[in-house]
Amino acid sequence: MKDAYLVLSNGTVFSGKAIGSVKETVGELVFTTGMVGYMETLTDPSYAGQIVTQTFPLIGNYGVIPEDFEGVTAVRGYVVRELCEEPSNFRSEYGLDGFLTENGIPGICGVDTRELTRILREEGVMNAKIVYEKPETGDFEGADTKEDKQPVSDEKLLNYVVSGVVHEVSCKTAYTEMPETVKHRVVLIDYGAKKNIVRSLVKRGCAVTVVPEGTSAEEVLSYKPDGIMLSNGPGDPAENTYCIEQIRKLVGKVPVFGICLGHQLTALAMGGKTMKLKYGHRGANQPVRDVKGTRTFITSQNHGYAVVAESLKGIGEETFKNANDGSNEGMMYPGKDCFTVQFHPEACGGPKDTDFLFDRFMDMMGGND
Repeated sequence: MKDAYLVLSNGTVFSGKAIGSVKETVGELVFTTGMVGYMETLTDPSYAGQIVTQTFPLIGNYGVIPEDFEGVTAVRGYVVRELCEEPSNFRSEYGLDGFLTENGIPGICGVDTRELTRILREEGVMNAKIVYEKPETGDFEGADTKEDKQPVSDEKLLNYVVSGVVHEVSCKTAYTEMPETVKHRVVLIDYGAKKNIVRSLVKRGCAVTVVPEGTSAEEVLSYKPDGIMLSNGPGDPAENTYCIEQIRKLVGKVPVFGICLGHQLTALAMGGKTMKLKYGHRGANQPVRDVKGTRTFITSQNHGYAVVAESLKGIGEETFKNANDGSNEGMMYPGKDCFTVQFHPEACGGPKDTDFLFDRFMDMMGGND
């Protein structure tokens, strides 16, 4: 294996071995805590523009299973402790290194991901790059002293910003998925949608028309939907000004259910604010508390921004909070037939703790009968 180096914008350098496509890359470095589901992570469009670190040490042990793909592969790099080169699973079709190579994803293995995650937790997400020539300066992980640490001068690394990624990962033309028996018609606006959102609606009898992120409110309503689904997606929600304006026109017209980025965009459309989290919520074990009850749900999440619930006072009602940091995890808008959540009810985190939210959406459209 070729030598590779992960260079952080704070000057820290991790050495390892190259996996996947051998090409230099720059991205926002984030970590995810899932023990399983690396294929769902690598095919989640919400990771667009980011280099992803897996905190679980052994990755690739059950190979690559195309049936489990969630969407387009948009990560800019992949970091693991140990890559399993000989997967063992009856559903596996090939190895993870082959998947990374064929999708043009550069990666690095042999990295102390525990130490790397500790840095991100203490200092927050930061930019990083994967290179193949040993940097002349830097604070190498595992060194005895940090006295010689040099500031990073790479402008491309320091100035990188995740931008324009929703348009990048959204579908380009509309398409429809049909159930055996149609109970309701739903338009799903694709900001980087995971496939299981569509599957969760179809199995409940919804004919789902998926439309690109730039679709106007007028065109969405021309499909005469019984409800509108706002999908997950990557990046800073505030930069999607056109999408926000279209949601503002849609809320109150028909029932609306938003997930992840859809949750954030709706809050902005209703006059609220969002903020960037220090290191985000990424993984399948995020606890979420129902603010009006006594339940705590285990959820799957992937986001770096959060809705500021206080900014929607008098407009919306907070429904869920993150049990770890108290950040907002859900809103409802009285009188608007609209509710949104930050987590992924389709992702089976608990494994199906919050699956009932799709049934709530069905009830808003007139029931499941």
